[in-house]
Amino acid sequence: MSAGPSPSFPSFPPSPPSPSPVSLVYAGVSNGWARWISWVLAREGCAVDELRWSPLSRLPEVGELLDFFGRPGRVLLVLDDWYLRFDTGRNREWAQVLHQVMPRLRDRVGAVTVTTRALPDEAVSLGAVTLRGVGPEEAGRRVLGKVGLVPRRPHRRPDEGPRYPEDPPAVTNAPRRNPRFTGREDVLDEVHDVLTSGDGQGRRVLLHGPPGVGKSQTATEYARRFAGEHDLIWWVPAATKAAAREGFAALARLVGLGEGDQLTGQIEALQRAFAHDEGRWLVIFDGAEDVDEIAPLLPRGRGQVLITAQTDAWTRHGAVARALPPFDREEGVAFACRRAPQMSERQAGELADLVDGLPLLLDQSAAWIDAHPAADITRYLTALKQGDPHGPGRAPDVPPTHRLVWARTLRSLEDRSPSVHALLSLLTFFNPDTLPVRLLRSARPSGLPPLLAGLATEPGGWDAALLTISELTSLRVEYDTDSRQDLVSVVSLRMHRSFRHFVRAGLGPDTERLHAATAARVLVDSDPGEPGNPAHWQRYAELLPHLDPSGAVESEDGDVRRLLLNCIEYLRVRGEYQGGLLLTRRVLNRWRSGSGATDRDALAAADQEARMLRGLGRYAEAEDAGRAMLALLGSTGATGAELLRAKDGLGGTLMARGRYDEARALYEEAARDAAERGERYEPQTLQFRTNLALALGLQGHYAESCALHREVYDRRVALLGSQERRTLQSGSYTARMLRLLGRLGEARSLQEYNVHLLRRTLDEDHRQTLLAEHNLALCLRRDGELEAALETMREVRRRLILLSGADHPDVLLVSLDYAMLLRALGHRGRARDLVGSTAEAYAHKLGEQHPYAIGARNNLAILLLDDGETEAARDLAVRSTRELEAAVGRGHVWAVGCAMNGASALAAAGDPRAAVELGRDALERAVAAVGAGHVLAVNLEAGLAQDLRLLGEAEEADARERGALAALAVTHGADHSQTRYMRSGARPYWDFEGQPI
Repeated sequence: MSAGPSPSFPSFPPSPPSPSPVSLVYAGVSNGWARWISWVLAREGCAVDELRWSPLSRLPEVGELLDFFGRPGRVLLVLDDWYLRFDTGRNREWAQVLHQVMPRLRDRVGAVTVTTRALPDEAVSLGAVTLRGVGPEEAGRRVLGKVGLVPRRPHRRPDEGPRYPEDPPAVTNAPRRNPRFTGREDVLDEVHDVLTSGDGQGRRVLLHGPPGVGKSQTATEYARRFAGEHDLIWWVPAATKAAAREGFAALARLVGLGEGDQLTGQIEALQRAFAHDEGRWLVIFDGAEDVDEIAPLLPRGRGQVLITAQTDAWTRHGAVARALPPFDREEGVAFACRRAPQMSERQAGELADLVDGLPLLLDQSAAWIDAHPAADITRYLTALKQGDPHGPGRAPDVPPTHRLVWARTLRSLEDRSPSVHALLSLLTFFNPDTLPVRLLRSARPSGLPPLLAGLATEPGGWDAALLTISELTSLRVEYDTDSRQDLVSVVSLRMHRSFRHFVRAGLGPDTERLHAATAARVLVDSDPGEPGNPAHWQRYAELLPHLDPSGAVESEDGDVRRLLLNCIEYLRVRGEYQGGLLLTRRVLNRWRSGSGATDRDALAAADQEARMLRGLGRYAEAEDAGRAMLALLGSTGATGAELLRAKDGLGGTLMARGRYDEARALYEEAARDAAERGERYEPQTLQFRTNLALALGLQGHYAESCALHREVYDRRVALLGSQERRTLQSGSYTARMLRLLGRLGEARSLQEYNVHLLRRTLDEDHRQTLLAEHNLALCLRRDGELEAALETMREVRRRLILLSGADHPDVLLVSLDYAMLLRALGHRGRARDLVGSTAEAYAHKLGEQHPYAIGARNNLAILLLDDGETEAARDLAVRSTRELEAAVGRGHVWAVGCAMNGASALAAAGDPRAAVELGRDALERAVAAVGAGHVLAVNLEAGLAQDLRLLGEAEEADARERGALAALAVTHGADHSQTRYMRSGARPYWDFEGQPI
């Protein structure tokens, strides 16, 4: 029996051999490149061993290097600026060793360069190819080529993992990398380990240490070195609370969060976004000494927060502290040699010892040496060691070595260029963290001293002078492109605070007065004069940090005073009431003591004090301030604009406190007095009449309020045009009153058109637009379009929260209406929670007995009744009704509406007789307040009919029910949703609804 044919098996091509392992050698400064190169190699199947090399490490023997490079596989060197400095000291010795080793290993060792500098001969001998400026695909090919590989797959950016180092994070404002940054390897590694060890949870690290130790520079290096691990890096100058809030909120504006007018809303929107982000973000708070004021800004979430400060108190807020010491000797020597290449290592070591390794002094000393190549370095070091007999005795609180170094630097600068020295002196009259280069560049030459006027007129004069100062004094400098000239220019500088203090301390009284006046004039010339215009808010944010150092707060100049008042108004419209109050009180005290309490500027500041207090919710203090101002003006017999403004301001405080009768009386006086002053005050007269109409509406006099709002609206259309902001505001107020009067068709038509104009004229996120949309949503609800109303109101509430924060009165107003709309749609659990939290917020912000807090509690009683908690509902409804009657009077619409809910709760609790008694009384008051045909009176009639039927009085009950249905059919129509609701026999109810103030 013969065997069959042998089976045949398919043949496969042999598998490609696995790539040889690669040892990747790099300095810490090239961490980003190393991570990306490792990723490129790993994609092709290479096993990569990353070996970080320190240029400051011990010089190896030739045999040690040969053993290292003899390890299996290939070696790839990443050459950066440190590797390429083969021309001095220790690096020259490294070059000699490499020169002996490389020829023997050229077939196993490759190199890539990630610097833009020209390659020295030693690097050229390595056959290094550059990865800079070629793009990620070509750079990847070059990396693989150096280890004998070709790409097996097309280049693609990873969804996760390192970013190509020349591709910056999508959002960043981190300062430029300092090309002279030296050392700090262990600290940077420790910070990175802590920040990335959170198991998906965000971490915080504090870099702390004495002034001049390099905290900001180390934070900058961290941001740049590990940029590939982040999609967002944001640097917040945090020397003051105001600067930190503005700097943090700037990110919100950049990414389109919280596009409103108040910083609080922008900050809260940003913090919510960070809390839900995946975590590839880094936020750096630089110079954050005011721990308790800045701590609320720190974002929570899965990202990283790095803080620099002298204090270690940040550990109370969860930050892991890492002390930053001065340079050790090796770091100091390396840095000094890089800063001043003509120094020997021995001289650099002596200098580092003399300044105790403090980076700031080491930098400035080496900068002087570098700027004076013919100088005798040994003589300079001897002068530092022995003390300079010619050094000034200024700034005794500055350590002697600091004084010696800085005095020599200043003398050198003055000898070289008196105008540049004058500019440095002037810069000390601005905030050292954000020197206003743009403002100086736009200053009028006529407003500058002669020495500086030439810099303003000479092309490139400012940049040349600023760069000279930066080089000699270690000011941090940033560049940008001037869009007008398409030139790269200096746009910001940062001066160390202790150095600024030293320079200021050496100025004579005349020079100090001259520079203070010049700095104030620069700020005045930069004032747009319109603090209420959002287009100018960025400019005012730039001006604010310089008011103190320039001496503007102490100035008696009229133009400077106007600048201060404009900055105060900017803080008010941005909702920065606390900072605004502090600034207002400082200038107010000074102006009152210098010019008298009745000085025009002092009166304007006093008015702002009351407004700031009101914005902070400190209504009692605001009222005291307003009354004190009125008393002061009354004692002087004043009758002008200041008196009218004082009455108007106090009226606003009284309305906020729920004292509507007193507010109305003040507004009536102000409107009458303004009208008597003649037509040229007509715009102001119209504003007073608007406020009077608001007070009338809050009193429940809807018809009078509506008529007055309509009158003002028509007048403003004629005077200002139909699309002017104040005209549109009057249109919204008129539509609101029409709705409250039950004239839904007119109200909805006017409000829809008004919203259309507001969106086109202001914008969709303007507060005025959102409040108009809120009223439109209420029109939709009363017209039975509940789903459309819900969608509109939900969006309005969301945007208002982003705009102003969750506890702003406007947000609470909308939240209460939104909750009752949720109830109408059957979402009773959500409605009850929101009404409860809103009632608590109103009580906290305005007081337990404020009409809005009481009304919110009455709404809560309705929801308790829905849930079958009849006794609790009855008690709350009856109590809140009595409280509201005491607050606004029994005849007020709000008190009548609360009584309707009280009658419902009494009936549900088994007391129909008490319900009928309350219902009859409430109906009589409703007819007196709004008329028998108003929906409030009609609903009271229907509710009374239900309670009468419970008592067996069917005949009267039927008659009242027929009358109520007939009246509602006349005003709303027989098929309107409210008419159908009444016809169904459901219990009528009333929602308390506040009004914007």
